[in-house]
Amino acid sequence: MVRVELPYHLRQLAGVNGEVSLEVPGVVTIAAVIDALEARFPMLQGTIRDHATGERRRLLRFFACEDDLSFSPPDAPLPDAVARGGEPFIILGAIAGG
Repeated sequence: MVRVELPYHLRQLAGVNGEVSLEVPGVVTIAAVIDALEARFPMLQGTIRDHATGERRRLLRFFACEDDLSFSPPDAPLPDAVARGGEPFIILGAIAGG
């Protein structure tokens, strides 16, 4: 099981508290985790990735094992600690303003 931490606004939209545990078949990648998340919570479709391009939404960042994976290829395998459920995959809402 892969553990996923969502930002507050996505937790509210999905109707969950705290982190989510997902079964991710095959190689655990960013894309596979988001696919599993959107399959379990269809209301999140298009909120993490753009509908048309599949690219990460600009005000969201991805982290795993204290590393920023926001600009990593979506099909790159996540760290083993995340794949085994020892560490969470974190989707963090960025703060913007001026």
